[in-house]
Amino acid sequence: MPPKPMFTREEIVQAALDIVSERGIEALTARELGVKLGSSARPLFTVFKNMEELHEAVRTAAMARFEACAPDGMENAPIFKQVGMRMVLFGMREPKLYQLLFMEENTTAASFDDLFNRLGPRAQSCIDTICDTYGLTGAQARMLFENVWIYTFGVGALCATRVCSFSQQQLGQMLTTQFQGMMMLIKSGNYPSNGQGD
Repeated sequence: MPPKPMFTREEIVQAALDIVSERGIEALTARELGVKLGSSARPLFTVFKNMEELHEAVRTAAMARFEACAPDGMENAPIFKQVGMRMVLFGMREPKLYQLLFMEENTTAASFDDLFNRLGPRAQSCIDTICDTYGLTGAQARMLFENVWIYTFGVGALCATRVCSFSQQQLGQMLTTQFQGMMMLIKSGNYPSNGQGD
């Protein structure tokens, strides 16, 4: 009969998430987790098969924390702006978790199309909203989304690495300016449809 776990799965994941949030994924070892829980490393392996399984559970918990990171006073803002603000604010508030979710080296993605497929249904929902609200074609809305997402990711990375810091008001203005500028460029017909410059 296997030993009864000393800690629940949720307790272990929360302790692991705290370690990663404070010091990054590199700091998450069985030994450090045991110290955090006030135990040896052994109880960990009565719940998880190995560290890889724990890392995956931590990523899932980090994504849940990201989804819960709501910008203040933006309940009536368009969904794509809410998503952009959530991303950048998460980089500011949880830099190590932002790095875990969005800045780990990825050897499989070769293009934005590959990344887009991993962003899930929220990305397509943003594109549908842009089409409906601004009268853009699907291709134009996708182009707008791609450029604004890349900009937003960059600002989030600057915040997550403490290169820059912005107030929520500044961030809102920055994202609005980028969005409006790309909108004008796309509607003017001067933006290359293949995404390549001259």
